[in-house]
Amino acid sequence: MDPAIIQKLAIYALPVIFAITLHEAAHGYVARRFGDSTAWMLGRVTLNPLKHIDPVGTVLVPAMLLLVSGGDLLFGWAKPVPVNFSALRNPKRDMLWVAAAGPGANLLMALLWAFLFKLAVLTPDQPYAEAMKAMARAGISINAVLMILNLLPLPPLDGGRIAVSLLPMRASMTFARIEPYGIWILLLLLFTHVIDMVLYPLMGIFLLFIKTLFAL
Repeated sequence: MDPAIIQKLAIYALPVIFAITLHEAAHGYVARRFGDSTAWMLGRVTLNPLKHIDPVGTVLVPAMLLLVSGGDLLFGWAKPVPVNFSALRNPKRDMLWVAAAGPGANLLMALLWAFLFKLAVLTPDQPYAEAMKAMARAGISINAVLMILNLLPLPPLDGGRIAVSLLPMRASMTFARIEPYGIWILLLLLFTHVIDMVLYPLMGIFLLFIKTLFAL
């Protein structure tokens, strides 16, 4: 195996695991706040990544994509956190906050990785400064991608659920019917690179925001 790929896997492993698993834990935490304790009772509202790791989606698929693409393509998922939307105090309204919690967690993690990158820049003589910068750079980009992808208005992505929450009842019910096909639509957009026309400009804007905020 190419040593460069091994190094890339080592750098990306921790950011990928936390980006995906904390995203899911955030959904469960906010769902509990709004009345649904399903995820809490199943032990899914936790910072322990082992509770959220899907052997295929969190480990095998990201690793294989990195290997096959030479380190240029990364995609994965965790075990979805179960949410009983009917148990929420106001299901249609509260769905928005439960859905937004995942991308919100990715935003927070991107900011924390950016802070770590800034610390590494300010302490260049530390023996692990370069490794910290590489991992922090990976953490920023992974969380940015997951945040933006999940905010796309396509059920079952978080953006799709947010759209269902915001649309009038009749329109939201019609739009929600896309959900069984949503993941296949997303995969088609990803592998045909059509989604790049949306993802790359938004990524550029977000990374510019991070650089400006932390004076990088």
